[in-house]
Amino acid sequence: MNFTISRKLIAALSILLSLTACASRSPSQMDYTAFRNSKPRSILVLPPTNDTNEVGATYGMLSQMTMPIAEAGYYVVPVAEMEETFRYNGLTTANDIQNVSAEKLRSIFGADAALYTKIKEYGSSYRVIASKTTVAAEAKLVDLRSGETLWSGTATANGNEVGANFSVGSGLIGALVQTAAQHVVDVTRDKSWAVAGLTSQRLLATGGPNGLLYGPHSPKFGTD
Repeated sequence: MNFTISRKLIAALSILLSLTACASRSPSQMDYTAFRNSKPRSILVLPPTNDTNEVGATYGMLSQMTMPIAEAGYYVVPVAEMEETFRYNGLTTANDIQNVSAEKLRSIFGADAALYTKIKEYGSSYRVIASKTTVAAEAKLVDLRSGETLWSGTATANGNEVGANFSVGSGLIGALVQTAAQHVVDVTRDKSWAVAGLTSQRLLATGGPNGLLYGPHSPKFGTD
C-alpha cells in the first residue's frame, strides 16, 4: 500500500517539476541568421494594412514608424517619396501597395528590405466602467533581393501608458461620468495617435530580445 502511494507521489512530483521547468523557460529566441547574412542598409516602410474600423489607423502608425528605424541605424526611404511614387502608379491603398512584388519594389526604390505592417487594434472603446485606447500591430521585414523574411514582431500599447486620465470624482456615479468624459477627451484629441507612437517604438525597438538588429549607421552595429 505504501509502495503504491510512493509511486503515485513520485509520478505527481515528476509532472509538477516538468511543468515548472516549462514555465521557467525563456521565450524562444528569434533566429537572426538570415538577417545577419542579408545585411540590409536601407528599408522601405510600406503603409500598414488596417484590420480595424478606424480610417486614420494606417497613417496614425505610418507617421511614427520611420523614426525608430532611422535611429536604429538604417536609411529609410522618405514617406513622401514612397507615397508619391505609388500614387503616380495608381496605387493608393495599403493592401494594393503591399501586394506589389518584392522584385518590383526593389527596382523602383532600390531599398534592400521592406517593412510590412498590419494593424490589429486601433482606437478608443467605451465600456461601462472603463474607456480604453489600444493600438496593436504586427510586422515583418522582408529582403527585397531574395523575398526572404528577415524578422517579425508584434507590439501593443494602451492609453494608460501615455498620460494621466481625466478625473471628476469618486464612487460609482463618478466612475461612470469619468469614463464617459475620458472617452470624449480621448476621441477629441485623438489619443490613439500617441498610443500608436508607443506601439511603433515597441514594435521596432532594437537591442532587446527578438527586436530589430542595429543597422550599419548605428554605433552599436554588430553588437547584437
